[in-house]
Amino acid sequence: MKRFVSYASAILLFVLLVAGGNAASAQDAGQKIEIHAKRFNFEPAEITIKKGETVTLELTSEDVPHSLVIKDLNVNAPITKGHVTDVKVTPTNAGTFAGRCGRFCGSGHGSMKFVVHVTDN
Repeated sequence: MKRFVSYASAILLFVLLVAGGNAASAQDAGQKIEIHAKRFNFEPAEITIKKGETVTLELTSEDVPHSLVIKDLNVNAPITKGHVTDVKVTPTNAGTFAGRCGRFCGSGHGSMKFVVHVTDN
């Protein structure tokens, strides 16, 4: 009987470890936000995320090469047509952070603005 209890305990421990690992992986995945760049805007042009939470920005271009630069969040990522660039962001401060296209893409390039609002909760 002792061996059965020990065996059952080992199986239970294994199941708990596997289930716990899957829960942690799901948590690590965090929120994903698709951002499309095209002449001469980002869609969406503004997002709101929470301080301390990791968010993956899924960047793609609809036309020509672009990039997303958000200096205060340490983001500087290329964006190419037909390819998704994933950028993980974990803000440490609340506030409003300005972003822009960092690659010249035509006469309206200067109007390509992006805003990230980071909230405390």
